[in-house]
Amino acid sequence: MTLPEQQVLLDAPESSATSAIENSGSQSDGPAVVLRGLHKSFGSQVVLNGVNLTVKSGNTLAILGRSGTGKSVLLKLIIGLQQPDSGSILVNGQEITGLDLRTMNEIRKKMGFLFQSAALYDSLTVEQNIAFPLKRHTEMTKKQRGDRVKELLASVGMGGDLKKKPSDISGGMQKRVGLARALALKPGILLLDEPTAGLDPITSGEIDELILKLQEENHMASIVVTHDLQSAKTIADRLAILHEGNVLIEGSFQDLEKSENKFVMEFMKRDS
Repeated sequence: MTLPEQQVLLDAPESSATSAIENSGSQSDGPAVVLRGLHKSFGSQVVLNGVNLTVKSGNTLAILGRSGTGKSVLLKLIIGLQQPDSGSILVNGQEITGLDLRTMNEIRKKMGFLFQSAALYDSLTVEQNIAFPLKRHTEMTKKQRGDRVKELLASVGMGGDLKKKPSDISGGMQKRVGLARALALKPGILLLDEPTAGLDPITSGEIDELILKLQEENHMASIVVTHDLQSAKTIADRLAILHEGNVLIEGSFQDLEKSENKFVMEFMKRDS
């Protein structure tokens, strides 16, 4: 079963305007995602307090921090599942805050989202799960969809598992299928929520290598929320630590290692 917020993304209304997936993805060489002065509270709890971040096409930003610091909230704001209290979110140069649902759904087709749980439809086969967005949002023929699905599954090392149900495959394999589905419409932006959560170290390493391979092949802008510092070191060009509602530090892994900030030092030591 999928959660309501997952259904918002997976069950978006069918598109009548999309004729080919080649129209998806980033449309410029500028920043893919720009966050400026983002504020978000839930009642009296301030989660984000003026966050500023920029992610360029071809780069991967890992967002780290303690539980409850707003990492996943950031992803939900970017994908339009939630609205900020104030601030700006630019996706490929377009302001998305306050957009109507129809326009937001068009923007979402340029973004792939990997849920922490993979969020596959239990009643559908692996092949059907990946074909779902293609059938819903493109005018591809059945043969074209089939070819695209096989291409995607081969890219994540799952070429022989088309007819299996999610219950027939491991957690790591489900993450692979989730990644394949997130790439179905050739997005220019990939959002990943805890891609290695709940996986053993070997499988986590395999997922990291897969993300790196897909990033190199597709030249996407990627934002990864993770608690796994080793994973972040492996896949990200830059890392940002959220603390008390804001970005405490942003830079390379080496920058974070050299920081003399007490919280950053403690975070790096405990997560190393």
